[in-house]
Amino acid sequence: MSPRRGDHPVTLRTVAERAGVSKSSVSRVLQGSSRVSPEARAAVEAAIAELGYRPNAAAQSLGASRTRTIGVLVNDLRQPWFVDFLEGLGEGLAEHDLHAFVADGRLDRELDDRLLNAFVDMRVDGLVLAGTMPITDAIREAAQRLPTVIAGMRDLTLPTVDVVAEDDAEGARLAVEHLVGLGHERIAHIAGPDAEVFRQRRAGYEAAMRAAGLAEHIRVVTSDITEDDGFACGTRLFGRCGPTAVFTVNDLVCVGAMAAARDAGLSVPGEVSFVGFDDSSIARMRWVGLTSVDIQPRTVGSVAADLIVERIAEPERPAREHLVAPVLRERTSTGPAPV
Repeated sequence: MSPRRGDHPVTLRTVAERAGVSKSSVSRVLQGSSRVSPEARAAVEAAIAELGYRPNAAAQSLGASRTRTIGVLVNDLRQPWFVDFLEGLGEGLAEHDLHAFVADGRLDRELDDRLLNAFVDMRVDGLVLAGTMPITDAIREAAQRLPTVIAGMRDLTLPTVDVVAEDDAEGARLAVEHLVGLGHERIAHIAGPDAEVFRQRRAGYEAAMRAAGLAEHIRVVTSDITEDDGFACGTRLFGRCGPTAVFTVNDLVCVGAMAAARDAGLSVPGEVSFVGFDDSSIARMRWVGLTSVDIQPRTVGSVAADLIVERIAEPERPAREHLVAPVLRERTSTGPAPV
């Protein structure tokens, strides 16, 4: 740990602010990189001396890294979640002068294996697996060979692989309780495919409905995770005695279901309310105004960066799981239940 100065810990950020440079510049100086100007180096060294800063073991160990690169395998870059996640991850890695190579195996699941082999051949210093994806033998082998962190997925458990994800069941509870508080009883859930995070969301929905005394109104339809899938599920839901509120597995599915409701002649939120999951850039668009569960993907990315740095420093350290607390963001897609 860095020493304390007064009541506050002296961190990389503290040194950067005192030196008037970026955190990545401080990291480069600590690691002996030549990619920093003499003026910046002098300012950083002066700030370190003045503040009494000592880099932690993780930062020191990175000086011996082979390539200063992290392989990042994602499931589907069409999902807005990845935009914010990669921003948080990239910023966190940059603080340690690490760089991400990002690959998406969506179009061909067998491509995942080839991408992983490419990362191994490139001698990346670590691996981040982001989003839900089938767990193949190649993924297990790569995770055992390389320092690995899993982000936004909870389907792989290995003794030395760290996990950072959102608390999906808690997010679902927040969504249902918000709708119940508005007077809704017929609350349906458009669930996701067979992956642990989606199972957690469905379980959270069902538990919250039972807790509210609405077990008889539990209604679940399953979907994939695209807008088209949401539209198809919405078309099935909005018939006779349809729900007055819908909680969906993600924001893209929710936008599709909202379109189906409007095609059925239903007003939003006058006749049916919607809650999504992710609080993506789509939910935040003014013309969409989607109430959504914010699972803080930038925070997930930032924590993933910290964990991979620590995992590189201590490859045999026991695995840890970090759950990011969700927050409900209320917008115009939800309103009181129709009378």
